Amino acid sequence: MVPFSEVIFVTKKQKKNLVRIIIAAVLMTGLLFVPIENKWLKLVLYMIPYLTVGYDILMKAFKGIKNLQPFDECFLMAVATIGAIAIGIIGDGDFVEAVAVMLFYQIGEWFQSYAVGRSRKNIAALMDIRPDYANIEKDGGELEQVDPDEVEVGTVIVVQPGEKIPIDGIVTEGESALNTGALTGESLPRDVMVGDEVISGCINLNGLLKVRTTKEFGESTVSKILDLVENAGSQKSRSENFISKFARIYTPAVVCGALALAVVPSLLTGEWATWIYRALTFLVISCPCALVISIPLSFFAGIGGASKEGILVKGSNYLEVLSKTKTIVFDKTGTLTKGVFEVTAVHPELVDENTLLHLAAHVERYSTHPIANSLKLAYPNENDGCHVYRAENIAGQGVKALVNSNTVCVGNEKMMKEIGAEIQKCPHEHTGTVIHVARNGKYIGHIVISDVVKPTAKQALKELKKSGIQKTVMLTGDSKKTAGHVAGELCIDEVHSELLPEDKVREVEKILAEKSGITAFVGDGINDAPVLSRADIGIAMGALGSDAAIEAADIVLMDDDPMKIAKAIGISRKCLRIVNENIWFSIGIKIVCLVLGALGIANMWTAIFADVGVMVLAVLNAVRALFVKNL
Repeated sequence: MVPFSEVIFVTKKQKKNLVRIIIAAVLMTGLLFVPIENKWLKLVLYMIPYLTVGYDILMKAFKGIKNLQPFDECFLMAVATIGAIAIGIIGDGDFVEAVAVMLFYQIGEWFQSYAVGRSRKNIAALMDIRPDYANIEKDGGELEQVDPDEVEVGTVIVVQPGEKIPIDGIVTEGESALNTGALTGESLPRDVMVGDEVISGCINLNGLLKVRTTKEFGESTVSKILDLVENAGSQKSRSENFISKFARIYTPAVVCGALALAVVPSLLTGEWATWIYRALTFLVISCPCALVISIPLSFFAGIGGASKEGILVKGSNYLEVLSKTKTIVFDKTGTLTKGVFEVTAVHPELVDENTLLHLAAHVERYSTHPIANSLKLAYPNENDGCHVYRAENIAGQGVKALVNSNTVCVGNEKMMKEIGAEIQKCPHEHTGTVIHVARNGKYIGHIVISDVVKPTAKQALKELKKSGIQKTVMLTGDSKKTAGHVAGELCIDEVHSELLPEDKVREVEKILAEKSGITAFVGDGINDAPVLSRADIGIAMGALGSDAAIEAADIVLMDDDPMKIAKAIGISRKCLRIVNENIWFSIGIKIVCLVLGALGIANMWTAIFADVGVMVLAVLNAVRALFVKNL
């Protein structure tokens, strides 16, 4: 990943190279209309456009030979053009082809550089979310701009309208709307007020905010995202690795082939000029630029296009694997459902409704599960003189705590059985999660909490089926009844309920053991890290600000829209389709032209098309991976 400052440098370099190309083209065209009889004068004049456009290629070829690593496209171009000049000196004094080969090669390189710049533009825009400073209020009320790296955890920073939030934190004063588009790809602003968590990289649109930082800058969301994108290029796909290995073997092989083509027939026929010319044509045709440039560029463009849509891919290898996905396993809560639970029924035993809610809400205040938030909202009074201590989260069961010297357990049926409390079955038909409450080992009632399916979840499942996903599976810790209701509404093929976190890992391992194709797991990134790591491809959804998701997942969807899953698969398949098109097109054209060149049918102009023309077409095709908006 090239830093943003270097993208500007590449643009200046492109302008310089374009000027060289135009000057060389004008000089070469002008010389074509000037009759020159003297061969040596002609050579000197044609060397001006040749060296103008090709001096850097010759220098790179020389350095490659000096470093004992000669076999690259610069070496091939240098040998081919110098050989053509030599033939011109020996023969009829035609130096046009030598200049033309170098000129068109540089035109192809310019197109490639421009295309890379275009594909980097999306990621460069993402780099623009990096904040330059943080505002700290001094004693006199004046704001001092400091380096975000120097801000300690717990410091209150001031974010003015139009500024980026530099560090993750919690709003302590003010209200505003935040533009999260650079992170999520969504244009709708997000309203925040006192007590809300805000993350770095968002833009404050209107109100002044004071934020107490909860992380150091190096650990904040924006830093993690930028590190993820910058390192994406280090994870190579199988196609890229194959092309790299192919080029290392292929280039020396064609050099040896060209040498044999020049020497062997010449020894038999004595027509050295003819066969050397064919060998030089063979060299130009065989240059693997189209493959070596367009394949990595296709993946780079795909990753750049995805990042603009709020889909962060950690490497081209994950993009390649995602395109072959056949089975998708979903976590339910926060992935297919909103994870915003509401208390829909309260059924007390031995106590009144208020007391039941009171005890459940105070115990669950120590849990981070979405269900706990719904209980706190149902009983928001935190200042009623109730003392809660020695709270203990029991994985897969619930929370236990002392409330005014009473042991209160809030959780599922497993917890009630564990403490010996006799459950009273809910007499009413409620679809939702039943939270049981016991005090000092005695059952005192249950609370029904319902989740809501995300508006786009059903359409997302349809789109996935259309895209060729053969099997969908849902895993959840909820009851069989609740899980069945959600799975039926979304037309999910298979559902497993009442699972502990470790049970989810086992279920994914069973699916992997079936060997029915690539399996992806989609989770909300809060407590799904083990499963995200275990699947063939882990997708964390709604991971804005979730460190666990960014660390564990292979692909990170920055918002919680399930449609982004189908879009991510669409992007990966379009990218792989472009890669395969470029591979077969480039190899096919080169094989045909190599045969024609060896037989003497193809001349140097055909070779230029087979090299530069094919490269330009392949690069332009690769750039299509950038355009992912309507997938």
